[in-house]
Amino acid sequence: MIEDLRSALEELKKYDNQIACTDTEVDSYAEVAGIYRYVGARGTVKRPTKEGPALLFRNIKGFPDKQVLIGLLASRKRVGCLLDCPPDKLGFLLKDAAANPIMPEFTAGGDVPCQEEIHYASEEGFDIRKLLPAPQNTEEDAGPYITMGMCYASDPVTGEGDVTIHRLCLQSADEMTMFFTPGVRHLDAFREKAEREGVNLPISISIGVDPAIEIASCFEPPTTPLGFNELSIAGALRKKPVRMAKCRTIDEYAIANAEFVIEGELVAGKRMREDINTNTGKAMPEFPGYTGHVSGELPVIKIKAVTHRKNPIIQTCIGPSEEHVSMAGIPTEASILTMEEKALAGLVKNVYAHRSGGGKYMAVIQFAKQVPSDEGRQRQAALIALTAFPELKHVIVVDEDVDIFDSDDVLWALNTRYQGDVDTITIPGVRCHPLDPTEGPEYNPMLKDRGISCKTIFDCTVPYGLKDRFQRSKFKEVNMEDYEIRPLV
Repeated sequence: MIEDLRSALEELKKYDNQIACTDTEVDSYAEVAGIYRYVGARGTVKRPTKEGPALLFRNIKGFPDKQVLIGLLASRKRVGCLLDCPPDKLGFLLKDAAANPIMPEFTAGGDVPCQEEIHYASEEGFDIRKLLPAPQNTEEDAGPYITMGMCYASDPVTGEGDVTIHRLCLQSADEMTMFFTPGVRHLDAFREKAEREGVNLPISISIGVDPAIEIASCFEPPTTPLGFNELSIAGALRKKPVRMAKCRTIDEYAIANAEFVIEGELVAGKRMREDINTNTGKAMPEFPGYTGHVSGELPVIKIKAVTHRKNPIIQTCIGPSEEHVSMAGIPTEASILTMEEKALAGLVKNVYAHRSGGGKYMAVIQFAKQVPSDEGRQRQAALIALTAFPELKHVIVVDEDVDIFDSDDVLWALNTRYQGDVDTITIPGVRCHPLDPTEGPEYNPMLKDRGISCKTIFDCTVPYGLKDRFQRSKFKEVNMEDYEIRPLV
């Protein structure tokens, strides 16, 4: 039974080429990411890269008895292994989990794994940069980042809790900056409420957790509206509540089985430039495959304590890697499938949030026209997808005989079942995602703000009345077990 990061790694040992390690000393400054780029990053990372195993670095320079894990979810097949689900059915698994949540279990006091060792910020010599081997992915980044921290806080008015992932840059011995995508994350709404009251917002950051928690934390509205605790989806995936432990220095909870926990407060009214220590003007590699620009005024977390397990493992990811595709894309698929089922029951067979869009910008929909009146509903399905996940930029709709997880097959449909002048639907001037470098006035002078896009639907389905003319070649069906095929020697 997987219930934490360590049991997840033990599970992966049962499979070929899903987990690897190295005892060679490596530097968390640029070297960890530089190595994994070749081992298994994939996603939108600059080529050459490939799909490969997760990699555990067991000898980090300057950090004895601490390890760094990268790429745990950087393979859809590996996510399937960790969630006990066929890779092409993961969207359905998460859809059902979101519909049947199991709320987390909150415990106060007692021994919990994440508090085996405690370091208080009030202690002499405390420095989070010496406690956490947080990698800096490239030499031009603003600094070392925590990229896989489960940030948990509660609404200061209602008390409802929520968990999300944010980029967190270590800035000083007891401070870090926190980046919020405008208008997306629930924790930002909590922070704004606290700031209006002039009070700090307690926040815990749990690092190194059950992968079910990491996947579930990436759900967004409208599937999980404000006040919906995504930890309940992780509970449904594991069929047991996520255990939460009371923090030692703040009035908040953290994930009990985490490897590391940072306890702190978002300081009301305090802001800091993201690259205050490096002045590079760049933040870190983001999911579209480009390095993000620094933010001039980010909220600041004042750290109160760091707790961790013995011989802890810090988990990290490369922003443009396949890991982001898995974490962002599979919940996206679940959100789209949920709305498609309500509006067009039985017509949408599957959805893939494609890796080339980092799991956010592009969706491929497999659609089955069953009767003449279904013609046109494929475009309705695309519009529903754009509604279900507002950060989508492109939607490609294909027939049920196209493998949506095979990019070559999707491009085949684009080349043989699509005409640009009749099968393209554009919707200009719609809010999307500010990390797309084309979504700004410098690219399109007509745009007045960053994050505005032209949403586009590519209808690569065959018109219902022409289906007989677009039949794929029919090969003889054979049972491959009847044939002995071996290497030629």
